Amino acid sequence: MQAYRGMNIGTAKPSPDLLARLPHHLIDIKDPREQYTAGEFVSRADTLRAALGARGILPIICGGTGFYLKNFICGLPSAPPSSPEIRAEVAADLTRLGAPALREELAAADPGSASRIHEHDTYRLTRAVEILRASGAAPSSFAPKKEARAERRFVVLGIARERELLRGRIRARVDAMLAAGLEAEVRGLIARGCKRDDPGMQAIGYREFFELEGRPIAEIADAIALHTGQYAKRQMTFFRALPGIAWIEPTPEALIEALSRVERASSSGER
Repeated sequence: MQAYRGMNIGTAKPSPDLLARLPHHLIDIKDPREQYTAGEFVSRADTLRAALGARGILPIICGGTGFYLKNFICGLPSAPPSSPEIRAEVAADLTRLGAPALREELAAADPGSASRIHEHDTYRLTRAVEILRASGAAPSSFAPKKEARAERRFVVLGIARERELLRGRIRARVDAMLAAGLEAEVRGLIARGCKRDDPGMQAIGYREFFELEGRPIAEIADAIALHTGQYAKRQMTFFRALPGIAWIEPTPEALIEALSRVERASSSGER
């Protein structure tokens, strides 16, 4: 979601000071009304990796969205490519019939895929229906890849935190975002034409202002904290499936030790 322009507070984008000291890429590249797909992310990230590598720079991917990370590490699944005609047809049905109708269509052919897609994840829902209509086959039959791309070498590190500590940090982050002006940021996006169904507005921290419009800000804050905690749980499920992931404590010493182990393994010829 940091790819979307104008969504700074709710996505916890790096501060201008940090951006000045440490270059970041793929931030502020999309309008909140545009869809940002995993395929586009992988394409852009691959291009950047090659450009940075040619300059002797080690690219670090930080996130976030486990679905996108897995596609970058393992490569995109072999599902049929997106058809502009079918995509437009599905988008029109989403507007005309609503997401529940598309979910019913998917569930009739592929109940497993339908059950795994979160109710607010309209991108994955519409993409699954696109695949179904384009191929006539269940989207789950196009299994995602599970092994890292052979032509790349990845060092995959996950940050481990105790659940109670994580819950407290989530609540503190929500309070800090509201204090920094999250409500005004959302109102500004709406004033610029963003609507409830726009891709960017599906993000946690933004959609709650639509779902609970007119309710006290404390109630909205509670909903953001709840949804963030639920998302964090889903993130962990995705992260555990990343090939070769090593879990470390959130300290500089743990990071240095992990990278030292990688360097020693490289020196000894291990992959």
